[in-house]
Amino acid sequence: MNKPTERKRARFFGIPSLVPYLKPYKRILLRMIAMGCVASLIDSVYPLFNRYALDNFIARGTLTNLGPFVALYLFVLLSQVVINLINLNDCGKMEMTVDRDLRNAAFNHIQTLSFSYFNQNNVGYVHARVMSDSGKIGELVAWRMMDMVWNGAYLVFIVLMMFLCSPRLAVYLLVLIPVGILISVYFEAVLVRLNRRIREINSRITGNFNEGITGVKTIKTLVAEKRMRDDFERDTEDMRRTSVRAGHNTALFTASLTLISSVALALILWKGGALTREKLIGIGTLSVFMSYALNMMDPIQNIINTISALIAIQVNIERLTDLLATESDVTDGPEVTAKYGDTFHPKKENWEQLLGDVEFRDVSFHYPDGEEMVLEHFDLQVPRDTNAAIVGETGAGKSTLVNLVCRFFEPTEGQVLIDGRDARERSQLWLHSHIGYVLQTPHLFSGTVRDNLRYGRPRSDRR
Repeated sequence: MNKPTERKRARFFGIPSLVPYLKPYKRILLRMIAMGCVASLIDSVYPLFNRYALDNFIARGTLTNLGPFVALYLFVLLSQVVINLINLNDCGKMEMTVDRDLRNAAFNHIQTLSFSYFNQNNVGYVHARVMSDSGKIGELVAWRMMDMVWNGAYLVFIVLMMFLCSPRLAVYLLVLIPVGILISVYFEAVLVRLNRRIREINSRITGNFNEGITGVKTIKTLVAEKRMRDDFERDTEDMRRTSVRAGHNTALFTASLTLISSVALALILWKGGALTREKLIGIGTLSVFMSYALNMMDPIQNIINTISALIAIQVNIERLTDLLATESDVTDGPEVTAKYGDTFHPKKENWEQLLGDVEFRDVSFHYPDGEEMVLEHFDLQVPRDTNAAIVGETGAGKSTLVNLVCRFFEPTEGQVLIDGRDARERSQLWLHSHIGYVLQTPHLFSGTVRDNLRYGRPRSDRR
């Protein structure tokens, strides 16, 4: 099996290629961004309520303005609850609708691809593109985007609040931010590499699992159970070791950021306590900086995590957009489509009756994923109302002739004529609608036997 061709990585994490699928939901996206900024602003001002309470109600020993203070606090709290509900609803709707649109687009496009695509890509690969990749992208445009908006805005707001409260103390905290960023960048690079390795192993395990089920008859016939078991155990052990390494690095990463937060808190207690003793700042301001020192590393870590997730999801975007951009080896020309329609929009009023004359005229052919010629300068005429039996040894090209007649593949050279006209002069759907094709091992769709017999023509009156 040939592996899909890797493209050069897209710019901006491949997000521009998703714009056509996001345009219908522009209003929801803008509302999500606006609500995320407002929610982060509310979170950043909560310590200011503590500051006011400490400096006025406790330090001065008065309850003046307590009523308006409580009312404003409750209003802000209720506003945050409403905003969070709107955000959760919008993010969930965005994820599900984009996921649905991408899966519909991918599934519909797959129906138009020729057999050569499925010769070169196994079922597990195609299934992962339609289901897993689209799911990751839906998560990206909803929750990951909201994480980036909220954490970025929150970090900006708390820096502004710190400078408004005490520029001198703010400088001490800002010195630690680059340290936290460097630690986050280092560990995220390690974790991205390990998690990417885990995903690769998991894909291999899934592929082997799929082959072990679909190929069970062949495996048992060749007595290859031990080999399959050994391969599976080797891959799962490899995944276990890599996952443990990732867990160790995650723990060390979290501990490092906790240490930075503790150092920041110690600096605030040291310097802020001295400033408070000298009455240069109030006890409320010290409380604000203690709160920001404890929470400062969280948005930095979350932003780095989101960027790492974007890098990882970029692979999903590239693979899905590659699938959507894949062109079929067997296509109808613009003139044919204009007259006969396409797979999903047929113009049956222009379809001619198929009589049944078949002719191979100087046909040469090799499969798209191979170079060896299966047919060379082949000629054959099968008149209508006749039966033709094609016999030969395995690999002689019997199935190839049928595939060419059905236009599952195009001749490398020469022509296949249907009723005296090149098969490419009429649509694939027109031809397929007049062909009965019986496989050696037929696929059974869900439903009854009758449903399967009439699958291609549900309204058939044949019994």
